[in-house]
Amino acid sequence: MAADSPLDAYSRIVAGVAAELTGKVASLRVPRRPDGGGGESLGSAVVYTGDGFLLTNAHVVGQAAAGTASFADGSAAPFRVVGADPLSDLAVLRTIGQTPPPAELGEADELVVGQLVVAVGNPLGLAGSVTAGVVSGLGRSLPTRSGSAARLIEDVIQTDAALNPGNSGGALADSHARVVGINTAVAGAGVGLAVPVNATTRRIIAALMQDGRVRRAYLGLVSMPAPLPSPLRERAGAATGLRVVEVVPGGPAARAGLRTGDLLLTAAGKPVTKAQDLQRLMFADAIGRRMAITVMRNGALVDVIAEPSELVAA
Repeated sequence: MAADSPLDAYSRIVAGVAAELTGKVASLRVPRRPDGGGGESLGSAVVYTGDGFLLTNAHVVGQAAAGTASFADGSAAPFRVVGADPLSDLAVLRTIGQTPPPAELGEADELVVGQLVVAVGNPLGLAGSVTAGVVSGLGRSLPTRSGSAARLIEDVIQTDAALNPGNSGGALADSHARVVGINTAVAGAGVGLAVPVNATTRRIIAALMQDGRVRRAYLGLVSMPAPLPSPLRERAGAATGLRVVEVVPGGPAARAGLRTGDLLLTAAGKPVTKAQDLQRLMFADAIGRRMAITVMRNGALVDVIAEPSELVAA
């Protein structure tokens, strides 16, 4: 018997992920207006627990308080919105009635560029659609807006797995059908973005489930990983820092004197080598407290003191 071709192996992996996850990703119908008028928006959600909690995007539910989740087995259940966090673009829903078993979560921090990923969702209202691709970038930042306030979704996964409207809130899975991200946006032709599933987002999800909200500290900057100059690597004990690519006018970072082009090395005494390192510090206990930040600017080390404010939802 001839050995399987690489395409056969690839197909088996994608088909296996589809078989495992399609039934665990719901199709959402969400009223566009709180009064139920104005039609409905479409999206996706991942079954998170066996007692009816689902994960989706904050932008999928918007200002809605409830909606309907439909599953591949033909069942449907009403849901209520437990909580949403625009900064991470995550939301938690709770269904009324039985749901399929929960999806297994993976660990996005273990992903590498070039790794196979599979997107499962309901693009354009077509339930149970599956696309495959690779991780094409890690540690991306996604600037967005909510009303008049700037929102900076940090540490997103970039993939070339095809995403379309309605995929938002669906699963991005590894080859073992473990959910490593929640699809959030189409950034252009052949570029999709997903919120990672990791320790930081698990903390966000737990807060939403318990309190319905996440108290977040806010610096007001967009950053991306960048290599440290060779002389600094040994001294800093790291190969990368965070390059500031945007500073929100009037925000805590701007008031502290941080500038576009600064290379962040440490915050609160801890090295910051990727967006997640800074994100881990931006929870309730950092609000209103002085935070020492060290940056490299024009070849010199500069220390500034920032005071993160509380992020107020628009």
